[in-house]
Amino acid sequence: MTRLLAAFLFALAVPVFAQERFPDKPVRFIVPFPPGGGTDSLARILGVKLSEAWGQQVIIENRGGAQGNIGTAAGAKAAPDGYTITLAHQGALVINPHLYTANVGYDSLKDFAPVARATEMAFILVVHPSVPAKSMKELAELARSQPGKLAFASTSSGPQMAGELFRLTTKTQMLHVPYKGGGPATADLLAGHVGIMFANPTAAVPHIKAGKLRALGVMDSKRNPAIPDVPSALEAGYPELSNVIEWYGVIVPAATPRERVALLSAAVLQALQSPEGSARIQGLGQTLAPQGADDFGRFMRAEYERWGQVVKASGAKAD
Repeated sequence: MTRLLAAFLFALAVPVFAQERFPDKPVRFIVPFPPGGGTDSLARILGVKLSEAWGQQVIIENRGGAQGNIGTAAGAKAAPDGYTITLAHQGALVINPHLYTANVGYDSLKDFAPVARATEMAFILVVHPSVPAKSMKELAELARSQPGKLAFASTSSGPQMAGELFRLTTKTQMLHVPYKGGGPATADLLAGHVGIMFANPTAAVPHIKAGKLRALGVMDSKRNPAIPDVPSALEAGYPELSNVIEWYGVIVPAATPRERVALLSAAVLQALQSPEGSARIQGLGQTLAPQGADDFGRFMRAEYERWGQVVKASGAKAD
């Protein structure tokens, strides 16, 4: 009798175990930006490590457009089974919903389940050498002496709002010049067609080291190890500008079962901790900032409220 009962229980357990095996087919990874940028590079590194861990292919799908809105909306509408994950981007999730007058196609706080936070990058305030300012305070003084005449470039909503926050904090007026990508913006900055940019380290550091751009400050509470001579915003006397970062993570549709979210979260965090993965990610100029699903969810909500207040105070809209 005991053997029969054990055999019966085992027979029941086998189908359950088989159903819980995940993933048992390829996983789609939506990147809401074109190939070649920092978001795409991060996703491809994570995709390789996840594929190795799962023994299943991770297919990168670039869905660029509207500063990340198109791909993020596609991620929200995917089947909630864990087989479609989306790269979470600060601008698309917590800035664009406030910045765009039209509906972006998703509700950041209702349509997604956070999986894991991955990395962050503090923006660097850089200027063309023709701009006479040598520090953040000198730039603020220069901007106050020439209201509305200094122009700053942006490549997406994150850098745009970094500039708006600088303007609000320093009580200055500057002209915002939007670009469709980092390449054209950096080219115009290097040529002196625009004088200022709030740039991510991946784009800026090589030109700073080459002497083609001057870094005035790292918009963080600490210095960037790649440019250790450049002071942080906190050191420069601007604590309000000491946490202006662009961050990335992974999200799935809100209705995804919690068990699947937990499995995905553990896999992403493990990929971030692998020596090869972490080294390659830091080589992009990004800083590891791992958070599990619950902590990432709280962080996203706080960031959504924070940047909503900045957008409202600045009066900025998507150009």
